[in-house]
Amino acid sequence: MINPPKRIPLLLRIGLYIAKKETGKDLMPARLLTWYPRAAIGSGVLEMMTAKGKNEQEQRLLNLVRLQASLICSCSFCIDMNAAGIVTHGITEAELAVLQGQREVQSVQSFSLRELLALEYAISLSSTPPKLSDQFIKNITREFSEKEIVMLASTIAGVNYWARLNQGLGIPAAGFSDRCLLYHKYE
Repeated sequence: MINPPKRIPLLLRIGLYIAKKETGKDLMPARLLTWYPRAAIGSGVLEMMTAKGKNEQEQRLLNLVRLQASLICSCSFCIDMNAAGIVTHGITEAELAVLQGQREVQSVQSFSLRELLALEYAISLSSTPPKLSDQFIKNITREFSEKEIVMLASTIAGVNYWARLNQGLGIPAAGFSDRCLLYHKYE
């Protein structure tokens, strides 16, 4: 793993301060990005613009999607960070088992149709190449507005960006989650 630069420009130090204040952690991905200020600023803007969800239901949906994409990409930092919302968003052990591929989705009745479609979307967009059947497109466009589909796709793409960056730089989990068993198997 590489080390962050010893001298960081003022604008980027302000960004690091904001990130630390928001997350409660000194984020290694952000620190390493300061080697290339354009990437640091672009990544910071990308993260600031990421969908947060306007209500509890949407926040849960986005957390499920982020966690599913993190697991598909096997990024321990992303899994750790996105697992931190499990309890807050009422994600059950059975639902986690589905996300991890340890249990059949049909065996868990707590997912809504929208959540099931969003999870399928996360799996597809996090795989190479993405596979979206005509039937899936018909289903997702029936259940989600165009704005919501763009929100989901951009959220999933953002997780994939961070996963590849973190893996490429060797960034480990940062201790966001108490669900150690969830992400340790992906380290």
